[in-house]
Amino acid sequence: MAASKVLEKQLSTKTISPKTFKMSLWRKILTVFATFAVIASFVFLAIMFLSIIGDVLIHAWPALNIKLLTEITNGIGGGLKNAIEGSIIISLGSLLLAAPIGISAGIYLSEHGQGLAGKTLRFLSDVLVGVPSIVLGYVGYITMVIYLGWQFSLAAGIITLTVMLLPYIARSTELAISNIPLAVREAGYGLGAGEGRIVFKILLPGAAPAIMTGLFYSVALSMGETAPLLYTAGWSNYMWTGNLTKEPIGYLTYVIWTFINEPFAESHMLAFAAAFLITSGVLLLILLGRWYMVRAQKRMGAYR
Repeated sequence: MAASKVLEKQLSTKTISPKTFKMSLWRKILTVFATFAVIASFVFLAIMFLSIIGDVLIHAWPALNIKLLTEITNGIGGGLKNAIEGSIIISLGSLLLAAPIGISAGIYLSEHGQGLAGKTLRFLSDVLVGVPSIVLGYVGYITMVIYLGWQFSLAAGIITLTVMLLPYIARSTELAISNIPLAVREAGYGLGAGEGRIVFKILLPGAAPAIMTGLFYSVALSMGETAPLLYTAGWSNYMWTGNLTKEPIGYLTYVIWTFINEPFAESHMLAFAAAFLITSGVLLLILLGRWYMVRAQKRMGAYR
């Protein structure tokens, strides 16, 4: 007993100083190189982004007037009223059709996706992401435009874009719900809530900011697509009259793809004006999605 007390006293009076960490010269060099690479990459991306925006704005500036928004396309001139309307209708239509299906698939993958069916669905979703959009457009052309006899139409374009957006919405929803701690689910079950109430009252409200951000990104993706719409929506110089089938519709990306190849200055200005509108719309949607997510997370205490 006496020996143990003496040992305890010696250990309590002995101060243990932590060893100072010394960084090797090679690690210092790697740290400096990595820091420089990160800064250089950021500067490069910023310069490329600003140069693209600036070049599009400079070439589109002569065409940015009220005529652009109030007149329809006339051959290779006129305005872009019909194309703006068509892009908005196609993007919103594909979102309204893809969002319920994609969110439902994301909920299933998050809550019950550990079995064979979930793994198969996740694999097929990943494969669908890798399919080129022009292939989806060609399939839509064969099935809807020709076989079903819809011709170039709004419905064919919306359904084709819906198929393209589904895997993005499903995976973003799955990741958003999977990030909610398991303890939240257990607390719901402990209070006697059923699975449906837990999903709709606990999981979806908690994951709503991330899900909404994914939806914003999906709309931005659909706004910039050209290849699938060439085969399905066609092109029209006129305003949409409300028919879902057997009536083509205009959209901005067609103007960019077609008018830039015309040997006329007015068509080039319209192409750049359409590119400016698409770029501004995509940038606005991305910023809106980020703003909404940060605002919602601040409300929940994630940010100070």
